Amino acid sequence: MRLVGYLRVSSTGQLDGYGFDVQRADIERWAKANGHKIVEWFTDAVTGKYDAPDRPGLTEALQMVRRPAQAEGIVVGKLDRLARALTVQEAILALVWREGASVFTAEDGEVQQDDPDDPMRTAIRQVQGVFAELDRKTVVKRLRDGRRAKAATGRKAVGEYAYGFAGQGQGRERDAAPEPTEQAAVYRIMELRESGASFRVIASTLDAEGHKPRRAAAWSAMSVRNIVQRQEPRPR
Repeated sequence: MRLVGYLRVSSTGQLDGYGFDVQRADIERWAKANGHKIVEWFTDAVTGKYDAPDRPGLTEALQMVRRPAQAEGIVVGKLDRLARALTVQEAILALVWREGASVFTAEDGEVQQDDPDDPMRTAIRQVQGVFAELDRKTVVKRLRDGRRAKAATGRKAVGEYAYGFAGQGQGRERDAAPEPTEQAAVYRIMELRESGASFRVIASTLDAEGHKPRRAAAWSAMSVRNIVQRQEPRPR
């Protein structure tokens, strides 16, 4: 059969470790062993909770199976690559089957359509979907709990580090650490401010001396002011 290969990973970092390369290798191995031809590949890097319209790769794959001359079905590495939310999984399967096409997984072969004489078939597939959805929610909760625990210790849990600092370490141990180049700029800002220079004058001086802001092409009075305010002790 002519099949479309579909690959999906999480945009949050591929939490389950089943990345594009591994999925593709599994599919190619399965297709070769079973005499199928992969005519096109589509990929999405999204979270499993999104519906099909939010996944351009899946949308294109579905469009191909609507034209039997192009593809007769879709193959994924595992069923949860279609979706890790049960309702989305079942909706995608229904769309493919309605077009007279087939769905395969490299893990278990063809996903059989519902049969009123064999309700257990549907139940087993849906149980797999339930556990995939539970797994996603468990991972999300574990990450959220980790961020809360990290924040409770006074370390930075999420978001961007202030100018003068960069992330250091891995996982829960990751935290802000001084960034030498930016720290030099911060020191110069405070030195000029203590001498009575205005924010605008400091910005011009930094540009002239080659100190770089993090994103902008040049320093502004507002960016200098924000750094000064972070450095000055807050009144109690």
